[in-house]
Amino acid sequence: QVKPEFERRANMNCRECKAIEYRTQVVAGTMYFIKVQVSGADYAHLKVFQSLPHENQGPSLADFQTGKTRDDPLTYF
Repeated sequence: QVKPEFERRANMNCRECKAIEYRTQVVAGTMYFIKVQVSGADYAHLKVFQSLPHENQGPSLADFQTGKTRDDPLTYF
């Protein structure tokens, strides 16, 4: 759901957009840290915020890191 926003903010067109791994952090909602394969050997780490259900809002892209590899550890950022 955040792919179009990621592509716009990162100024790239993802040939692939496949989640490989994720972690969560509970805040006033849930923060997802997602390792995404964006093309061949190129990866990005996405930080996606999902608010609490009663707020009735979809996920939003909070931050991202590009230039990652499959072997880069997925850490909180």
